Amino acid sequence: MKNANELLSVADNLVAGDRAQEYGDKKVMHNNIASLWSAYLETKITAHDVALMMTLLKLARTKAGKTSDDTYIDMAAYSAIAGELKE
Repeated sequence: MKNANELLSVADNLVAGDRAQEYGDKKVMHNNIASLWSAYLETKITAHDVALMMTLLKLARTKAGKTSDDTYIDMAAYSAIAGELKE
């Protein structure tokens, strides 16, 4: 098990490095997801909402007892992205 600093460091590296290179700009990606979810749900969803809901998805996995370091790393990363995207 990693300590909090190690988990946050991995999350930071993913947001700024690996994920950014693999999926592109996080703001653009979250806006794209928001547009698709908005159309599907027929209600306005923002990029900030997407990041928060992805954090909730990861949290739900902890409730189901299916956790790994990646679960917590992803929660930290999505929370940080939400903070960056807040309106």
